[in-house]
Formats: sequence, structure tokens, C-alpha cells
Amino acid sequence: MSEGTGEFEVINVVNCRKWYGARVLFEDLNFSMQRGERLGLAGPNGSGKSTLFRMLLGEETPDDGAIHVPRNYKIGHLAQHLDYSEPSILKEACLGLPVRERDQEYRGEIILSGLGFSEDDMHKPASVFSGGFQIRVSLARLLLSEPHLLLLDEPTNYLDILSVRWLSGFLRAWKNELILISHDRLFMDGVTTHTMVIHRGRSRKLSGGTEKLYQQIKVDEEVFEKTRVNEDKKRKELEAFISRFRAQASKASLVQSKVKALERMGTKDELQDAAALDFKFYAAPFTAKVLGEAQNLSFGYQPEQPLIKNLSFQIRKGDRIGVIGKNGKGKSTLLRLLAGELTPTGGELHFHPAVRIGYFGQTNISRLSPEMTVEQEVGSVNFELGRAAVRSICGTMMFSGDDALKKIKLLSGGERSRVLLGKLLAQPSNLLILDEPTNHLDMQSIEALVESLREYEGTLIIVTHSELILKKLAARLILFQGDFPEVFNHDYQYFLEKVGWGDDEAISQTSKAKPQNGEQEKPDKKRMKQLTQVERSIASVEARIERSEQELRVLEHELAESSVGKNLERVRELSEKFAAVKEAIDAGYEELERLLSKREMIFH
Repeated sequence: MSEGTGEFEVINVVNCRKWYGARVLFEDLNFSMQRGERLGLAGPNGSGKSTLFRMLLGEETPDDGAIHVPRNYKIGHLAQHLDYSEPSILKEACLGLPVRERDQEYRGEIILSGLGFSEDDMHKPASVFSGGFQIRVSLARLLLSEPHLLLLDEPTNYLDILSVRWLSGFLRAWKNELILISHDRLFMDGVTTHTMVIHRGRSRKLSGGTEKLYQQIKVDEEVFEKTRVNEDKKRKELEAFISRFRAQASKASLVQSKVKALERMGTKDELQDAAALDFKFYAAPFTAKVLGEAQNLSFGYQPEQPLIKNLSFQIRKGDRIGVIGKNGKGKSTLLRLLAGELTPTGGELHFHPAVRIGYFGQTNISRLSPEMTVEQEVGSVNFELGRAAVRSICGTMMFSGDDALKKIKLLSGGERSRVLLGKLLAQPSNLLILDEPTNHLDMQSIEALVESLREYEGTLIIVTHSELILKKLAARLILFQGDFPEVFNHDYQYFLEKVGWGDDEAISQTSKAKPQNGEQEKPDKKRMKQLTQVERSIASVEARIERSEQELRVLEHELAESSVGKNLERVRELSEKFAAVKEAIDAGYEELERLLSKREMIFH
């Protein structure tokens, strides 16, 4: 890595190439970053995103090309492991501050509070917290070090919704540079100003979000394929002409001209389909209306500290239930109770005899047998399947050919997640219970998973920190927000509009931590309070626009039917409604533009 870039450039990657053995990870990687730019880095697992991070940090070097950064430019990254030496997480986090500023502990309190720690937590040692919370301490330490360029590799994997929402607001207000790897498209698009994807070994970068970039790639590849087909057709015509008239002296000059034209054309290789999940969950037959029921369900690992108390609800056929709330409140415990891995300490839990449960748990990856192959693990849940059927499932999980014979111990976290999903496919169910199934999947795999769950004919209960997935899938909620969970019989968008996260609003900076020595509230804290109010207004307007657009699609369909039936009176009535809804949508977008401008002003 060398120093020196253009006046406004802070990172300049030129013709970088990296390979491992015979495998080329990427080639001719070229991109630059400007001051204040927040870049989302996308691409399938194994495309080289984390390798690029290591190259930027100087931990690896490109096999060819160069990376230029300014002199004294500080790059910080989220460490997955941190050696803890201080008596409290507050002092651990404050190690990120310059030595002369480490007495300013209120700065650490603000960051830790936003990441979900209480005032009491801050005085506890890191050793008493789970791995997910320890990663938050690492994140707090990194944020307090105030690097010029912040590298975040899947920072939301161990965060709950509240912390993800807080982190999103924090990063949007980040004034320096940022490169973010995340499988959460909603989170990435809400944070970044530009998006880059490593696709087919090369980089492609645009301003804006992931959808715009992937749409442009799709268009470009369609144009490439049409051009390739046309050129292939023209090449064959030239070759046929040359072959036919090569021996005729009178055609010699013309033949030579065709030969030169053929040489100038070159060749374009046909694009190979990128590896992606393509599967379907199969629902076992179920004819009753109710799959199960919890009556006054209670559970606690310690009798005096119950996580769940007197929770009652029915699981109805076709239900889509999202389980949401802070980490450590009992979401995964509830799913383990439903899956039969734990026994209630109070109340009753009954299931219909025909219920067949498919369970994906956070800890299930570690339960895979290290010495078994992918094929053996997938086939172990259903011995009635023949080898051909098992190999077919392995193929849909992107383990085709010899990859199905790999041992589990050689697989990455994302690959093991795909094995677990394959096991769910091998044994049809009518109740899927999924606990954070997307943590180790890339963006494309998550989209395939969500689509397959939308088409699933059985019943679904899911814990996820992805608000996008909740909005797409969950029709009812079990909410871990107060002391104990409760049922909320509406979707997640309705929850945000009518209830919200209240005092636990993760974007908010209204921490219990107060500035010391009578100091006035810091400007960043005031800005974050303003941001919270604007974000709520934006979410409300976006929801209103979405409802109006759905209504518009319904009206379009009704208009088409009425026009065919020549019902003029109905057509006139629908046309008036259509115009009114269209006007409301336009007004909504104007209001949204005003709010987005206001949000941008808060940042600057």
C-alpha cells in the first residue's frame, strides 16, 4: 500500500489482482473514494470483500496493482476478538480515545448506551457478557477511536433491532469515510452514499443503493449477451463466406478483407450464471385450523428471574409470526420452547398431532457433525430419501458435484447455514421455526430465502433483526419490549406507526448517561435527537406512500376490468379515485423529499 491520491480522493485502488493458488478472487479491481463518502460493499460470499478489507488494512498485499492512501490516514476496523484488560466495559471502550482524553467517560457512556448497555452494565467486566455483547464493546472502542476510514464487516450480525436502528443513525451522521459490508440491504442502503459490488471478479460502483446498482448490472449483462449473440452470428457468416470463396482468385481481396474483419472482432465468452440459492420449502399436509396453543406459558433459567410469564397465544394455520425485541430478553428461548428443546416452567404448550416442525436455531450450526459430509448431514434427517434426491437438495444449496462431499469441519459459517437449510428441505414441515437464519448468508441468498418463505404454504415463526424481512413476512408479532413478552396482532409497519420502540428507540441518543462537571449537552447528541424525530416522520410518510401505491395497483386492476365490461359509470368513479390517490402519492413524495433534505441538513 502506497501513499498519495488526488486532492479529493482518500482511497485509490488501481488494477488490483488477487488469487489463491489457481483461483482468481478478483482482477483489475479499480475504484476510488472521496472525502465523506460512505460506501456499501456488496457481492456474494467468497467474492473477496473481506480480503479487500485486509488489503486496505495492510494485512495482505495485492498480487498485482496498488492501493494509494494519504499520509497519516487512519483506518480502523471492527475486530471480532478483543483482549480485555480493564475492570469495566466503559473503561474498555474508552481505550479507543486518545490517552489524554480517556477521562471523558461520558463519550463512552453515550456510545455504549446506544449499543444497548444499561448504566449498571457499564461498570461490569466484559467477561460477564455474551459474545454478541462483547462485540458491541469492540464496536464502541472502534467508534471512539475516530478513524478517518471506518471498515465494518457485517456489524449487525450480533445486534438486535434496537441496536441496528441506533447504529444506522450513528453511521448516517458519520462525517468521515466508511466502507460497510452487510447482508442487510435495508441497513446498507440507509447508511451509505455509494454502493460497489465485486461481480465476476471485477468491481462496479455507482452512487445510490444496491437496487440501482444490481439493476444496472442486469441491464449491462443483457446488452452484453445480445451483443455476443449478434457478433457470434456475424462471425459465423464471415467464416462461411471465407470458407466458400477462399479458393476463388477473383474474390481474394474480398476474402482477405473478411479475414481481417474477423480478426478485429475478437470473441466474447458466454456469461455463466452466478451461483445462487434456488429452492423451495415443502409443506407437509395439515388440514386443521390451529397448529398449537400456549396457555399462560412461563419459563426462566432461574425461578426468581423468569424471561417469559403467562404468555398465551394460538399458532394458526398459515400464520406468519415475527418475534422481536432486545437481545437477552428471551426470543431464542421462546423458539426453543416451541421447538421442544426446553420444557416450560409454568403453563402449557400443546401441538396438534399432525404438526411437523422444522427448526433452525442459532446454535444448531455447532451441532453439525464435523466429520460428516454435506451429503451425509442433509440425508441424516430423512433416510427415506434416495441419494439422488439428497444430492439434488445439496445442489440447490450450492453444493453441487464434489462440493457435496466436503466435510462440515471445512465449511465456513455461511456454508454451514446452507447445510442447515438443506436439512429443512429434506424433511417437509408444516411449521417452520427460524432463529436468525440469515446471519451468515449473503444478500442474494437472503433474497432467495425470503422469497421461498413467502411461497411456503405452511406456518412460520421467525426471529430476525432485519426490519426488511419483518416488513415482508410478519403479519403478527410476539413483542419482547416490556418486562415480559406479549402478542401484537398486527404487522411490523403498523407497530412502528402506532406503538414504536418508545423509550427504547434505538436511533435516539437519550441516554441515561449525563455529561459530567455540569457540561452542556454535546452538539452530536442534540443532532441525534433531531434525527430521531425526522426519521420517525420519514418512516410514517414512506408507509403512507406504500399503502397508497398498493391502493393504486388495485384501482388499476379494477379499471381494466370495468373498461372491458364497458361499465362507464364505474369507470368514471374509479378514475376519480385513481386521480385522488395519484395526487396523494405525489404529495407524499414531495413531503418525503422535504424531510430527506431536512435530514441531510442535520448531518451537515
